[in-house]
Amino acid sequence: MTEQAKAADHHRMIWALAGALVLLNGALVLGGLWRDWAWPAVAVSFVMLVLICERVGRLVPARLRGLYERALALGFPLLILVLWQIGGTFGLINPIWFPPPSQIGKALWDVTVNFDRFSETSLLGRPWLIPQAWSEGGLQGVGALLGESHLLATVLRVLAGFVLGAVPGILVGVVMGVNQTVRLMLDTTLSAIYVLPKIAIFPIVMLMFADPFGEGPKIVVVALAVFILMAINTMAGVRQIDPVYLMAGRNYGAGPWQLLRHVILPGAMPVIFAGLRIALGTAMIVIISVEFLRAKQGVGYMTYYYWEVLVPEKMYAGLVVVMAMGVGFTAALHWLQKRLMPWTR
Repeated sequence: MTEQAKAADHHRMIWALAGALVLLNGALVLGGLWRDWAWPAVAVSFVMLVLICERVGRLVPARLRGLYERALALGFPLLILVLWQIGGTFGLINPIWFPPPSQIGKALWDVTVNFDRFSETSLLGRPWLIPQAWSEGGLQGVGALLGESHLLATVLRVLAGFVLGAVPGILVGVVMGVNQTVRLMLDTTLSAIYVLPKIAIFPIVMLMFADPFGEGPKIVVVALAVFILMAINTMAGVRQIDPVYLMAGRNYGAGPWQLLRHVILPGAMPVIFAGLRIALGTAMIVIISVEFLRAKQGVGYMTYYYWEVLVPEKMYAGLVVVMAMGVGFTAALHWLQKRLMPWTR
């Protein structure tokens, strides 16, 4: 079959699938059956949409492939938001417990620009008042103003716990990877602690501090979760390095530190960064859970607070902020990976 014939076949299939998709949902809507058959209709529509996109992808030229993939990655979430908005507007889903995206957007704006008099906090900490706070109280006044921020509190906890857990976790993982004795001593212990829910050991961590309700326990429980993940992932990354590279380094006269710098760390780097990404997600999960239970500030606290007072659109706004934080942290990690691993470009 020639290329022109294949392209014509793809076009016919695309139009056939698109027509079937429209007819299916149109018939259900006109017949008043869409609400009763919503989930089967959504499942079938998703399968048909995937088939359409696959056929379209085969027609996209190589020079536009990147644009097509970005459009696919961004277009599907936007489609979900549009369908969510339509479903809430026409009563296909309960707008009380599943507010439409437009209401969530308004709620996000509200918690961003308005100051909560009850908790004396806001999402960003009113940064637009920084000039006034600086003129009245200097650096201390600015710090007090930013101290109102839920977002800043969570970000600082995540970053502090992530760094405190990742750095020693990588070092311990490297030692476990190159030294069998250390690996045999620590592997079973780390595996046993790994399966413990970190939120379950949070009360134990609180007992370790003079101020159990301060920032220390929150940061330490995040660091502990990150440490275990990074130690296990780094050990796996070091052990998967081909011994030929280590032998080549020794034959060229490399000492232990040179092997570590030029062979072991670069060889384990892809697995280390994969572990960092997993550890970052775990750190977010742990800190949000901790803020649910024992915090008076933070994005997790804000989300749980609005659930308690039955303001679901602001609760969803808090979840949106959590997802945005995850995207931002992951993008920063990708940026760091490109700088430390230039050979992967």
